Amino acid sequence: MINLYWVAIKTIWIKEIKRFIRIWVQTLLPPVITMLLYLIIFGNLIGSRIGNIDGLNYIKFILPGLIMMSIITNAYTNVCSSFFSAKFQKSIEELLIAPVPSHIMIIGFIGGGITRGILVGILVTLVSLLFIPLYVYSWWIVIIIILMTVILFSLAGLINAIFAKTFDDISIIPTFVLTPLTYLGGIFYSLPLLPKFWQIISKLNPIVYMISGLRYGFLGISEVKLSIIILVLMIFIVILYIITWYLIEKGYGLKT
Repeated sequence: MINLYWVAIKTIWIKEIKRFIRIWVQTLLPPVITMLLYLIIFGNLIGSRIGNIDGLNYIKFILPGLIMMSIITNAYTNVCSSFFSAKFQKSIEELLIAPVPSHIMIIGFIGGGITRGILVGILVTLVSLLFIPLYVYSWWIVIIIILMTVILFSLAGLINAIFAKTFDDISIIPTFVLTPLTYLGGIFYSLPLLPKFWQIISKLNPIVYMISGLRYGFLGISEVKLSIIILVLMIFIVILYIITWYLIEKGYGLKT
């Protein structure tokens, strides 16, 4: 039985990887170009005028946030678009009647999001080497934060796909929720620079914790304690996983 489950996970996971690799011009190239533009505009042109933040060169300060932004967007988009396409084409029904639990389906789909998110993270990090040398304070922290983030947003993308009824529905959350939260997550500024009230408001944004965690992994500085960052990510992952499992078990938006 365990072997059967492993085959099911591996099949879905590999299918997801092949899907985004096959159209790499649409899935892997755009975040690299976007990263290049951010580094040129904000890093070189504007960054030279801003100076240092928290004792760091501006381009070095914003780099972890830019990497995290690419990881979040691609992990979310990959699972959301893939699962909705399967639902739209009715191929998801084959998985629903397969002799495997919902957990297997969830792991398989978020596996694709994890792979794409990490791969994009590696690519944009390599692009950043054209501008600044790579400095990592703790590889373990970088790996843990990135892994927890891609799992979290892969689950969020899966939930979006479950609720979506049209292709337009899968773009609403990324456009009106995900993008604003990401830009307000402290990519381009340090939280202590904000007035006290806005610092409190900013800490209600979960992406602040992810960017702070990755910044700590790369640079050794963070506006939030690492233990709190890990705890917040774990809580969100557990909550979203339970929601995802419940929706699939009940067949919400999947069974006709």
